[in-house]
Amino acid sequence: MQIISISDTHNRHHELNLPAGDLLIHCGDFTEGGTRLETLDFLKWFSNQTHPYKILISGNHDFFFEKNKKDLKSLIPSNIIYLENEGISIKGLHIWGSPHTPGNGNWAFNLERGRGIRKKWNLIPANTDILVTHTPPYGILDESKTYRNIGCEELLKKIVDIKPKLHLFGHVHDDYGKKQIGETLFVNSAIMDSRSRLINGVSVIEI
Repeated sequence: MQIISISDTHNRHHELNLPAGDLLIHCGDFTEGGTRLETLDFLKWFSNQTHPYKILISGNHDFFFEKNKKDLKSLIPSNIIYLENEGISIKGLHIWGSPHTPGNGNWAFNLERGRGIRKKWNLIPANTDILVTHTPPYGILDESKTYRNIGCEELLKKIVDIKPKLHLFGHVHDDYGKKQIGETLFVNSAIMDSRSRLINGVSVIEI
């Protein structure tokens, strides 16, 4: 299966030229201000992509999804799979998605480091093949020029325990790329760099 992974497009999705693939995954921060208008524009674009399967999670900029959970089923096109601490199986692959990032609560889907966010990671099933989160795990493709390592310690512990084949994420614009560690391929799919330039490219993974 060929997976196309993108993240942190921040309203610049119309500028992307995506390659063909079996599964398109967006790892969050599809908006900048998290407004309804931004969200609907993105959903229309994402729905129009030709990939047979399309998976979406939210990020810390995507306030509209956090504040309007009751309306999501009617707003999200039927050909988009939205995951918020839930999973789906596609062609035998178990995929789990979660939007949370560790932080001070001033952003969408933020949870305090430690016990607060650990409860969400404990929901991830042991048989997960592909893990999709917005935050990176601590110490892996999570270096910001301003704050150094900003990934999640509790998420790293969970990944060490369950060992997914693939972990897709974004959030940290400065550390785009891929890294194989043990049984898991880690991919930071942030499209933009820290200066909001679309230079990082689209991540293509064969699994």
